[in-house]
Amino acid sequence: MSLVVRPGILDIAAYVPGEHSLPGSGPIYKMSSNESAIGPSKKAIEAFAADAAVLHRYSDGGAVKLREVIAKSIGAQANEIVCGAGSDEILQLLTRAYAGPGDEVLYSRHGFLVYPISAQAVGATPVAAPERDLTTDVDALLAKVTPRTRICFVANPNNPTGSYISSAEMLRLREGLPDNVLLVIDAAYAEYVGKADYSAGHELVRQFDNVAVAHTFSKIYGLATLRLGWVHCSAETADVLNRIRGPFNTSGPAQAAGIAARLDEAHVAAAKAYNDYWLPWLSDRVREIGLKAYPSVCNFLLVGFPSDPKLSANAADAFLKTRRVLVRKMGAYGLPDCLRISIAEEPALRVCADALSDFVKQAATQ
Repeated sequence: MSLVVRPGILDIAAYVPGEHSLPGSGPIYKMSSNESAIGPSKKAIEAFAADAAVLHRYSDGGAVKLREVIAKSIGAQANEIVCGAGSDEILQLLTRAYAGPGDEVLYSRHGFLVYPISAQAVGATPVAAPERDLTTDVDALLAKVTPRTRICFVANPNNPTGSYISSAEMLRLREGLPDNVLLVIDAAYAEYVGKADYSAGHELVRQFDNVAVAHTFSKIYGLATLRLGWVHCSAETADVLNRIRGPFNTSGPAQAAGIAARLDEAHVAAAKAYNDYWLPWLSDRVREIGLKAYPSVCNFLLVGFPSDPKLSANAADAFLKTRRVLVRKMGAYGLPDCLRISIAEEPALRVCADALSDFVKQAATQ
């Protein structure tokens, strides 16, 4: 092939999503992608369906109504909101806008894989700071800042560890960063957190002009397939993003569903209540079985396995597949001894817990 790929592109390890299929017949218990266990709001489904008759029309290129609804809900201005095809696109747009060859993009060691991928895609160098107890370490991040640092990504709470840092720690991070470094807080799982010392970070956007907070409709709102996300940032940063995003980067049906989902507070509360019950349930079961359940404030649980090959994460993953349970292996995140398990529907949780118990019992007899 005579085409020449831009330097660095082929060095990128492509993002691999959670598995969704298995050979054979029977139900599949999908617990690999942190999807909503109770699905989308009925009002969101109805709003999506109502747009079916106008699929030949272009969507509102500015997502004006959706941005207005979001802005009102967080006490912001609509010109401080930019919508995208999932928060993934938002993260990529921010990287394209503020980093390039010769620059560095900082992130926490076990943070979302899209951060280093986005950096490499624009020719920047991803720089990982070590974590403390699988939690973002503010001092470690600040120690990695150089004159070439342009963006600092922090998932709060973090995927895949499930940990979080307090609003006070996030403020300390922002105050320790140079003013020419953009702090991007990825708050994809913020709605699940009920800790008094936690904040998604919108107050920092109001206080500083170099903070952006990204959200998604894929998790608690249950609209993963529609690819809808948004960011709260300064009006100046929003103007920059609007210059480089696609003119119709969010579809009309997605916008309609997003508006309905955002306004259906009862459904969001139900999704959180479900998670508040089943997350501790699974954590307790995992510990009873004899495995390590890391503390989580998200809709998933990171489970640690021994290094013994009979009890390893890889062996457990293979065993779970025999029970038609799909979870997420964590080798790509530097956690080869762990599996991430979504808080899925009740039948899936019970089948998964029973399978893990049988796996440990079987290993003990070998």
